[in-house]
Amino acid sequence: METDVKEALDGLGRAFEEFKATNDARLAEVGKKGAADVVLEEKLQRVNTALDNFEALNQRLTKAELEAKAGREAAEGSKEALERIETRINRPGMGTGDRQAELKARVNTWARAVINAHTIGVPNLTAEQQKALSEVAAEHKAMSIADDTTGGYLAPSEYVREIIKGVTEMSPVRSLARVRGTSSKSIMLPKRTGQFAARRVSEQGTRTETPGLAYGMIEITAPEVYALVDISQHNLEDSAYDLESEIRAEAVEQFAVKEGQEFVGGSGVGEAEGILTNSDITFTPSGSAATIADAEGQGNGLITLFHALKTAYARNAVWTLNRVTLGSVRKLKDADKNYVWMPGLANGVPNTILGAPYVECPDMPNEGADAFPIAFGDFRRGYVIVDRIAMTMLRDPFTQATSGNVRFLFRRRMGGAVVLAETMRKLKCAAA
Repeated sequence: METDVKEALDGLGRAFEEFKATNDARLAEVGKKGAADVVLEEKLQRVNTALDNFEALNQRLTKAELEAKAGREAAEGSKEALERIETRINRPGMGTGDRQAELKARVNTWARAVINAHTIGVPNLTAEQQKALSEVAAEHKAMSIADDTTGGYLAPSEYVREIIKGVTEMSPVRSLARVRGTSSKSIMLPKRTGQFAARRVSEQGTRTETPGLAYGMIEITAPEVYALVDISQHNLEDSAYDLESEIRAEAVEQFAVKEGQEFVGGSGVGEAEGILTNSDITFTPSGSAATIADAEGQGNGLITLFHALKTAYARNAVWTLNRVTLGSVRKLKDADKNYVWMPGLANGVPNTILGAPYVECPDMPNEGADAFPIAFGDFRRGYVIVDRIAMTMLRDPFTQATSGNVRFLFRRRMGGAVVLAETMRKLKCAAA
């Protein structure tokens, strides 16, 4: 596994070098002709896709899980092989004695009959050989799997106890924000809303009050989110799966999806507040109307945003963006022609944008006019998630009993809000 990781890291380095060379050639074409060559554009897209393949390694390494899974699969494979051997041993003809001798004699007679049928013709065969051919033909016809009624039912397809599922994308909110539990309907957080300023005074000058110090209160509620699923009683009884566990796992996943959506774009009314909807979080224009690149195709807007955040917050700040936008970020350079995205896995650190790590959030929007495709900040300090009630499941066999259904009601109470807007900033696709 260590060799595989090393090869992956080497591949990342090679892919990035090829990406830089291709993108530089594309930019040179744009500078000379006003547009890039189609071949270069296609090559750049292929290399960018290759770089995307390393993002899973950048986001997390699952060595222990894969090794455990491989061990389970090996054990299951050994068990299946043993069962196949036992099945063969128990088949007719695998024993010893008279049964084995009889079977051997029949096979020899049939084999001679097949050869003689091709050389001297079926009518010229002995009665014993003709009988052997007719018995095999009848057995083949009777046991043919092409027709269910003549044996197909005896050769069923294998049923695999595995549900094929597409990947459900969700923003990793809880790895970014601060999470607090509560036993009340909401939490109250005191907040400083104003500061006084120090003044100079002469030796015997009059000291007057320095006003401005003020405090306020932020309340974060924990509204309810739910999911309701009806399943027939027969389905629960006859299914090859544990449907209750399956539905419960789906509910956990969908609650996480909802949480990620609200972290990005929630209204704050009856749901969590999103970082893109909070009006107190300031933004930096990208420099062009519909992309994250400025008018010269550089990442100056991104660089301006990076340095606009206070140093104390920038130390722990993280970029959030989706996978499509990440592909655009890789093409950006600063004024010194250095790429703003840099691979770091080979050095034991995450890949970075302007030296800061990033997290893929699929709920972040793509580039577009007036869109906010990128956010940067110390979200752990600036955003709080409140957990009131963990997910619970109510199994209701009564409400839908006349319809033959069992109702499953999943509910959870949680909320979230921006508590310190100055810890984060947004990049807006705008000229100014």
